Amino acid sequence: MRHYSSILFFKFLVSVIFFLTACTTSKTPVPTEIPAVPSEQPGRELRQVTFADIPGWNADKVSEAWPAFVHSCKVLKKQAEWRNTCLLAEKVRGEESEIRTFLETFLEPYQVVLTDGNDTGMITGYYEPLLQGSRIQTARYQTPLYRVPPDLIVVDLAVTYPQLKGLRLRGKLNGKRLVPYLTRSEIRESRHLAGSEIVWVDDPVDAFFLQVQGSGRVFIEKTGETIRVAYGDQNGHPYRSIGRYLVDKGEMKLEEASAQRIKKWLSEHPARLNEVLDANPSYVFFREEKLDNPQIGPKGALGVPLTGGRSVAVDSRHIPLGVPLFINTTEPNSDVLLQRLVMAQDTGGAIKGVLRLDYFWGFGNEAGERAGKMKQPVKMWILQPKKDK
Repeated sequence: MRHYSSILFFKFLVSVIFFLTACTTSKTPVPTEIPAVPSEQPGRELRQVTFADIPGWNADKVSEAWPAFVHSCKVLKKQAEWRNTCLLAEKVRGEESEIRTFLETFLEPYQVVLTDGNDTGMITGYYEPLLQGSRIQTARYQTPLYRVPPDLIVVDLAVTYPQLKGLRLRGKLNGKRLVPYLTRSEIRESRHLAGSEIVWVDDPVDAFFLQVQGSGRVFIEKTGETIRVAYGDQNGHPYRSIGRYLVDKGEMKLEEASAQRIKKWLSEHPARLNEVLDANPSYVFFREEKLDNPQIGPKGALGVPLTGGRSVAVDSRHIPLGVPLFINTTEPNSDVLLQRLVMAQDTGGAIKGVLRLDYFWGFGNEAGERAGKMKQPVKMWILQPKKDK
């Protein structure tokens, strides 16, 4: 999972928020009105089309997306709109013709466009990396991966203010006040999280990019085991792109700011490592999971395993989690078309906006190479259950 929750409204709410966290009765008045959530402009429109209108629909092997669709249905069938469709899907065998017939019979496509008429967004990529680690700190393994700290407090703002759905406030208590949690630099420079280490890894840059990806695997050298570290939570500070930081500093051009290029620059400028990494104050905490089946991907924000090449991260304020999407884009740094059915099963801190996607490439170095280079235009269609006429 690749969430970095916003701390929007922190300054506004910090003076009154302790009533949500204190155990005793507070006399602090609950505000009756709060600022509206700033909406991203322009908004979203759905234009109904036919499957014949979708470029590449007939060429895609939709049976390869079926396992991901079945995973989504485990969640979607709890919604009235999807219940009957997902129950019928349980009876479908995994044959290409039967799956295509099912999709075209029970679903209808809508192109996702902006209210200003723009139909093209941006798609990037992510993957599940493999790191080298140790259960104890050694001369080689110096960078910790932390579990969720016990003093991290998460406030779901929608509990009190439904209009703030999806926004959570993160911080820690200072007396009776909720204050911002430590930034990346403060976590590194202090001993505040000592004792919360899951493992230690051998490369701070790999650890940083593991946080960007949201989950990964760690090979424990001493025992020979491989564990998965999955997204646990986040410190509440906004995600900032270190690629953008390097571009703004004149160290590289925007079109050069791939993960591979950034890693190369950092290896050539070790004295500036902390400066650059600290430009992103966001910090991700993990939880350890057993890796019983290496073929199964990490769980995304939907709570189901991600499928390499068939799962994407979306901004769930605009695209509902779980739904099938069809994307029309290209392979990274290529003119080769990438037109396929995918499932909206994850979210990400940098994935903001209607036409913004992050494509999950899977596990390993090859997936990482593709993910790090992916940044190109995309068009998309959402598939929804047919409405009763």
